[in-house]
Amino acid sequence: METIQIKTYNMNGKEAGVMELDKELFDADFKEDLIHQAVVTRLANERQGTKSTLTRSEVRGGGKKPWRQKGTGNARQGSIRAPQWTKGGVVFAPKSRDFSKKMNTIAKRIAMFSALSQKIRDDEVIVVENLAVENGKTKEMVAFLKAFNIESSAIIFMADGDEKLRRAAGNIKKLSTLPVELINCYDVVKNVKVIFAKEALEKLQEAYNYTEEDQEVAE
Repeated sequence: METIQIKTYNMNGKEAGVMELDKELFDADFKEDLIHQAVVTRLANERQGTKSTLTRSEVRGGGKKPWRQKGTGNARQGSIRAPQWTKGGVVFAPKSRDFSKKMNTIAKRIAMFSALSQKIRDDEVIVVENLAVENGKTKEMVAFLKAFNIESSAIIFMADGDEKLRRAAGNIKKLSTLPVELINCYDVVKNVKVIFAKEALEKLQEAYNYTEEDQEVAE
């Protein structure tokens, strides 16, 4: 297995060592079309599509013609529930619909590693050994971000659901946390900096392996 190397750091922003990563996973080609498809699919699947208003035929009332057809001096009207009337129906009323899209599982995986590989090449991935906060306080996380000079949006992928780490990051607007099991292309692309606990990155590497069939799908 060919590998690439990435530096690891401690909580104070000092170099702590080097980690070996599978080249097939973490030095993948940049596939903009798959990344775009993955992001669009994620955003579409988040749309609820629950809006609904009533058409003319669905509004209650208005069965009787408001006045006779001729002789009143008024414009002809057939119903007080026509769209031009107050409380009338809506023209081309929006209805509930399903916006969800589907994407091949292997294609989603390749898109995610493609985005992650580009982040590594751009030095936007930070691997931290023993990533933890002692008391779960916001000031501890602020000090951590300051040690790495992080002022832009960032996401921390944890090896497990570390409640103290999640709580410490909860009040910081541009920082989010996620267990590495839930990693996805959208969150990788959306954030400028991607921070991994070393154990989380090890779990990710163990969980995924490319095969020749996967590579054919990506072509």
